[in-house]
Amino acid sequence: MANKEMEVVKGLDLNRYMGRWYEIASFPSRNQPKNGTNTRATYTLRDDGTVHVLNETWTDGKRGFIEGSAYKADPSSDEAKLKVKFYVPPFLPIIPVVGDYWVLYLDGDYQYALIGQPSKKSLWILCRENHLDEEIYNQLVQRAKEEGYDVSKLHKTQHTNPPPEGEEGPKDTKGIWWIKSIIGK
Repeated sequence: MANKEMEVVKGLDLNRYMGRWYEIASFPSRNQPKNGTNTRATYTLRDDGTVHVLNETWTDGKRGFIEGSAYKADPSSDEAKLKVKFYVPPFLPIIPVVGDYWVLYLDGDYQYALIGQPSKKSLWILCRENHLDEEIYNQLVQRAKEEGYDVSKLHKTQHTNPPPEGEEGPKDTKGIWWIKSIIGK
């Protein structure tokens, strides 16, 4: 059986998509600390149509973050296939790293989303709140499974209640979390 093309959202309203999204679950990544909590992304639309991306996570009480940008992979398409670009390492951002960010599912109220990549090596379940109803979570997991993802790799992200506000807490200014993630810690 041939691999079918993944279905992605069509007609994504970038203005409505902007704002803060909490990571409810994801595939572990070497680009994120294994014990990160309160992981979230904040998207801000720029005047040129690109998106400023701020990814944050807290590890051992310290806020680690990386900033990047996102843009439509094909500006003439109505498909929600974006590219994201970050420069690493975060403490000396000189090496560009580009990845796919495909919106596989988004509810009509823009409150929760399923994000993946055509390689199926990365998967995220995002929500506007730092928690998601278990039934909705299970529906998103099932949708990912139907798209060919190995959902046994999904790891739920721990969140505190209430979540940190703004840039609370000491910062990991040296990028220690990033170095640890590269060596698998």
